Amino acid sequence: MAELEKLRLGINIDHVATVRNARGGHTPDPLRAARIAQESGADGITAHLREDRRHISDADIEGLMDILTVPLNFEMAATDEMQKIALRHKPHAVCIVPEKREERTTEGGLEVAREENRLAHFIAPLREAGSRVSIFIAAEPAQIEAANRIGAEVVELHSGAYCDAFHEGRFEQADLELGKLREMASFGHSLGLEMHVGHGLTYDTVSPVAAFPEVRELNIGHFLIGEAIFLGLAPAMAEMRRLMDEARGNLV
Repeated sequence: MAELEKLRLGINIDHVATVRNARGGHTPDPLRAARIAQESGADGITAHLREDRRHISDADIEGLMDILTVPLNFEMAATDEMQKIALRHKPHAVCIVPEKREERTTEGGLEVAREENRLAHFIAPLREAGSRVSIFIAAEPAQIEAANRIGAEVVELHSGAYCDAFHEGRFEQADLELGKLREMASFGHSLGLEMHVGHGLTYDTVSPVAAFPEVRELNIGHFLIGEAIFLGLAPAMAEMRRLMDEARGNLV
């Protein structure tokens, strides 16, 4: 049997902007990071415009729309303000994520099952504008079914619980969380959803997830931006790509 289709790698540039904003000014420039990632083979760029603008800014989104030749995955909360911004820019993809002011990073998946009606109406104009709509959710059947019912085309499974357990040495729990991701990737695919995975992935945790045959894309940011401090972004990406491709090629 032939090897699986190549797994796409999306690079999240949020935390280049985090470093910039910690000091103020214009450096490091997240648009420069996006250019380097693009030139180094990224299949897409992800940027989360948070309501409090703690990292990515409105100007960053405008700049990304101007310079990118690969797809922009625009992460945002399901608010009227963000919907208006997305409808103005019409990015390739819009990923709806939960957002709390006090969290350091996105702590879990979006609660879709309890908000089906609101979210269905929220995403309809985005789809009509030509953006692919992705929903960032926990690996739970009810959330995947709800995402499918509201008309999402893509589901991105939150891999944070698996990655956290692994790096904290809780390997039995990591295996359980990995099993949930595997099962839900297969379940979502069976419903006709395109399956992505993201959050917390590192060189040590990426290979088992990359081996899921139903997964089409991984979105990785914080770890690669951190590695870029020591290696440079292009070499850091190259090693992640090597691990992903190796895991993908091992499936027959």
